[in-house]
Amino acid sequence: MCTRVLWPDANGAVVVGRNMDYHRDLGTNLWKLPRGAQRDDGIEGKLSWTAKYGSVVTTAFDMISVDGLNEAGLSGHILWLAESSYGTYDGSRTALSQAIWLQYFFDNCATVAEAVEWVRANDVQVVQMSDPSTAEVPSIHLALDDATGDSAIIEYIDGKAQIHHGRDFTVMTNSPTYDQQLELLQSFQGFGGDRPLPGSTLASDRFTRAAYYLGRLTQPQDQVEAIAAMFSVIRNAAQPFREPDPGKPDASQTLWQTVADLTRKRFVFESTTRPNIVWVDLADLDFTEGSGELKIELGSELAVQGGIAGNVSDQFTDQGPLRFLSLALIEQFKARKAQAEAAGAR
Repeated sequence: MCTRVLWPDANGAVVVGRNMDYHRDLGTNLWKLPRGAQRDDGIEGKLSWTAKYGSVVTTAFDMISVDGLNEAGLSGHILWLAESSYGTYDGSRTALSQAIWLQYFFDNCATVAEAVEWVRANDVQVVQMSDPSTAEVPSIHLALDDATGDSAIIEYIDGKAQIHHGRDFTVMTNSPTYDQQLELLQSFQGFGGDRPLPGSTLASDRFTRAAYYLGRLTQPQDQVEAIAAMFSVIRNAAQPFREPDPGKPDASQTLWQTVADLTRKRFVFESTTRPNIVWVDLADLDFTEGSGELKIELGSELAVQGGIAGNVSDQFTDQGPLRFLSLALIEQFKARKAQAEAAGAR
């Protein structure tokens, strides 16, 4: 599921793109989240904070941030990693639910280095959450990048964070783990080996193609050209409409793509099922405390004949706050489901 590509030297700008691949619609919407919002870890509430930075995020089912950009120029991307193993929840450790994991960094960090230091200093644990409607349990890893061109890939193996931190970590896909992906890359032409450029949709092949084409981009003349160039790379790593691979819901079609200019703070969204590209310039948004958590319903708005296109910074509306999935919400859902089943049995 997914490909992420970072271009840290796009003629003075830092540009990042990603594909979102999955076997079913994720109900993705675009949110503007202001400073001053109160949030907690989504587990027992032992960790709580007030958002220091505002952000624009894309969500899955309006319960988890999966991509986005904050006003300091920090961007982040949730991708699938089947090998993830988060360990048994340890109440003595600083912990975040999967649903709030990325949002914590948007709320609190201006740079990748700041985020990495916090994770290491606090031995942070990530706790898996089950989708209350389908019982699916996501298995994910995280990429962070910032306006300096810095990058970090964070994976959880045997309950501990494995962090690859540095400007060289520009491409990320899925299985196998990141250290193994880097080893596989060295077997291909242009990266030290003699194997030809691969063409399948396997994560390791997408990793190689993305790295290959990223290294051959020419310097853009302006922001539009830089964004177009990044789209050209991530589209080459996209997955066509198809049935998911047996037993691999993550090996599925590309649903949508984003490109973000971290220097000039523009966030661009493209659906693979609708013709219109939309974008948000963070400078046009009000992130002051109390300005409200505002939303653009991408599914319904893009589906309207003609739909929305271009700069949609003025089209966010108040539809209530974003409620991140938490253990408390899961328990509430289970209780309501049990009540409904009991009523149906009578």
